[in-house]
Amino acid sequence: MIDWVELLIRWLHVVAGIAWIGSSFYFIFLDASLVKTSDTPDGVAGDSWQVHGGGFYRMRKFLVAPGEMPAELHWFKYEAYTTWLSGFFLLGLIYYLNAGLYLVDRGVMDMTPAVAIAVSAGSLAAGWLVYHGLCRSPLGDNEKLLAALGYILLVAAAWGYTQVFGGRAAYVHMGALVGSIMVGNVFFVIIPNQKIVVADLIAGRAPDPDLGRRAKQRSLHNNYLTLPVVFVMISGHYPMTYASQWNWLVLAGIFIAGGLVRHFFNMKHAGRGAQYWLWLAAGVVVAGVAALSAREPRPGMSAGAASFAEISAIIETRCTVCHSATPRYEGITTPPLGVVFDTPGDITSQATRIQAQAVASDAMPLGNVTGMTEAERAALAAWIAAGASVK
Repeated sequence: MIDWVELLIRWLHVVAGIAWIGSSFYFIFLDASLVKTSDTPDGVAGDSWQVHGGGFYRMRKFLVAPGEMPAELHWFKYEAYTTWLSGFFLLGLIYYLNAGLYLVDRGVMDMTPAVAIAVSAGSLAAGWLVYHGLCRSPLGDNEKLLAALGYILLVAAAWGYTQVFGGRAAYVHMGALVGSIMVGNVFFVIIPNQKIVVADLIAGRAPDPDLGRRAKQRSLHNNYLTLPVVFVMISGHYPMTYASQWNWLVLAGIFIAGGLVRHFFNMKHAGRGAQYWLWLAAGVVVAGVAALSAREPRPGMSAGAASFAEISAIIETRCTVCHSATPRYEGITTPPLGVVFDTPGDITSQATRIQAQAVASDAMPLGNVTGMTEAERAALAAWIAAGASVK
């Protein structure tokens, strides 16, 4: 039942995230595509003609607010709230309930599960407060400087997480941190500012233009963060990203590459031309972090191949505690991802995964809870290089 709950909440998280990101992309495009003509009324930023689903739409944006409150007003906020709430529920269900396995990596930092959970939750709150403080400070009026400081904050957080948690947990927390910043922008700035404007309209007062400007600033920040955070949340399937020595630098590059791609579309929608050099720059950055993630060969990997009996003993001692039809690790009721090593055929058929998870990276065992040694990883590497046979 816990697995079903996790699946359904993850499904909700993905669906809500699609809705949130989709609305972010659309409204940033809409804002950039507005055109002001000679007959545009005062107080209107411009019009955007669009065609979709067999019909034509004329979209118009009012500067600050219209002259009077419309009869019906559509709000966009629940997508953000649902994405964050479902994501935090998943964080608790997976990483907090099994903190000793998924959150604590004693090879990185030896701490109790309770301390790890406190660090996790506290860092999310602290990250939002630091970012929010920067935006509200005098530095918040300098967009380029604020962007640079925000990037430094993200890179520092990435480095910090990799000093406290294992690579997989560090990446998940970077996704959670960025997601918390994004939903904080919606909950604490964008929606409250819009509610003040609505209240002013109802009361017959002229709304403060700064409220709209601040809300748009945070909305634009969210827009540039979307592509990197999506990468972070799917990278858990690829250990070469999070289990490398320079995993935090990989994240630093991905935040640049994602931002460059998003900037390409924003500039194109604003009518500034298709600046394809941004794609080239993003590709160079991604190629750089891919090369950076490559692991140096382990000592002993050139040694002769180990016997299958030796390999089987390593797998039995280090891996089958979780990867068995009957897992022995507390809290694990089914083998993760359905991977089992109960028979020789099971082991040989998973040689490629063993290479990726336990040789080319230290992704497995999780947090190295079973204490796999470098010599054992080298033996696995030599066995796989020799053909991964049962001889």
